Amino acid sequence: MASFMQSKEFEHFCHDVFDNLPIAVDFLDWDGKIIYMNEAFLDFLNLRQDEVKGRLVTDVNPTSKFLETLKTKRANIAERHVFPNGRQAIVHRIPIFDEEGNVIGGFGMLLFHDIEEVKELAEKYEKLDKELKLYKNEIAKINTTKYRLSDIYGVSKEINNCKEKVKKIAKVNSNVMILGESGVGKELFAHSIHNESSRSKGPFVTINCSAIPESLLESELFGYEEGTFTGAKKGGNIGKFELANGGSIFLDEIGDMPYHMQVKLLRVLQEKEVIRIGGKNPIPIDVRIICATNRNLEDMVEKGTFREDLYYRLNVLTLEIPPIRKRREDIQILINKFLIEFYQETGIYRKIPDIVMKRLKEYDWHGNVREIRNVVERMCVNSDGTHIGISDIPKYVLNKSLEKKYEDKKGLKEIVESVERNVIIEVLKDSKGNKSKAAKTLNIPRATLYRKIEDYNIDQKTFLDL
Repeated sequence: MASFMQSKEFEHFCHDVFDNLPIAVDFLDWDGKIIYMNEAFLDFLNLRQDEVKGRLVTDVNPTSKFLETLKTKRANIAERHVFPNGRQAIVHRIPIFDEEGNVIGGFGMLLFHDIEEVKELAEKYEKLDKELKLYKNEIAKINTTKYRLSDIYGVSKEINNCKEKVKKIAKVNSNVMILGESGVGKELFAHSIHNESSRSKGPFVTINCSAIPESLLESELFGYEEGTFTGAKKGGNIGKFELANGGSIFLDEIGDMPYHMQVKLLRVLQEKEVIRIGGKNPIPIDVRIICATNRNLEDMVEKGTFREDLYYRLNVLTLEIPPIRKRREDIQILINKFLIEFYQETGIYRKIPDIVMKRLKEYDWHGNVREIRNVVERMCVNSDGTHIGISDIPKYVLNKSLEKKYEDKKGLKEIVESVERNVIIEVLKDSKGNKSKAAKTLNIPRATLYRKIEDYNIDQKTFLDL
């Protein structure tokens, strides 16, 4: 085949097949000399056939990487290349093999004669991508749930009791009030209630009462008719309650709903119908209401900031989610879950040694599950090695986790030194006296560890290297 590529027959074949193609192509022999270059390629380089034929490809195009392709026997596909005349193109460089696997030549092709073609293609793709996202957002108005009970992690008695209660709540159509601190996962439970219920095949619509401006909340919930106000959508706009018909609506942060809107929501609950803004005809709805709040609604009722009649309409069934500090058995499970998610998203593997996990489990996590996710991601990013060290724990977490243990100490310096000394002792114990391993866990130089052992008068005989 090598001799065929050098033959007149092959040259005629190339002229017959490739000369009239708009795509630029060329053929090289095994040592990188140009056998043939079609007219499109010659025009691109502004050269003649007699100026290129038989010459080494790098003599014609000094920036060419074709010799490397022939040497490595590996094709280069869709690589951006700048030619000596300043023009750019997307190129393919492909080695040609004989029956025994030997390289006998190469085939080159310009996918785009001008990089502007690539830019135009990218712009068209970006436009289509934006349109697709727009359509997805419209579809999301009648979205289904994202979470199920299996997405709620934990082994504590408290969290298992909550899961069991979800199954009971899901069997009926009564309205539900989910209570809990910020970050405990109230939305996950709302999704799970819908998914476990007979309405699971119906829509699940979410609205955050605190995130939408007061002036827009009514139109979001109940919709509006065409021409109701300046800028109103042609044909009007369907509200969240209509979208949720036959399914469930999740009113998150219900405690932040303005008082005048509470009156209108109460009417919807009583009449089981909505009237769009600017409309006259009531629209019947069949919707289960699931709401959530981190506020004390009973106190708000007493203060007159939340309607008592609405409170009792919404709070037919109550699900209270305990904070993380009251179910500490779940801390390690959640941390490991977020470590796995970080690996799946980034490909970066991180592991938490027992001594570090112990400190994390001592912290109260007032931001609950959301704070755990945040801290795990921060530690994964900040850590220089596979093992997350004590120094990777945010200072406020580390200090708070040991605050009770050292609350009898006087003065910040004494507290810090006591904490540091005890951490070093625990890490040395965990590493069975191996100072190199301990220094790696602590994320400090070995010399620094030796100095601190001496400064804190730690008995080194207990931690001899094994």
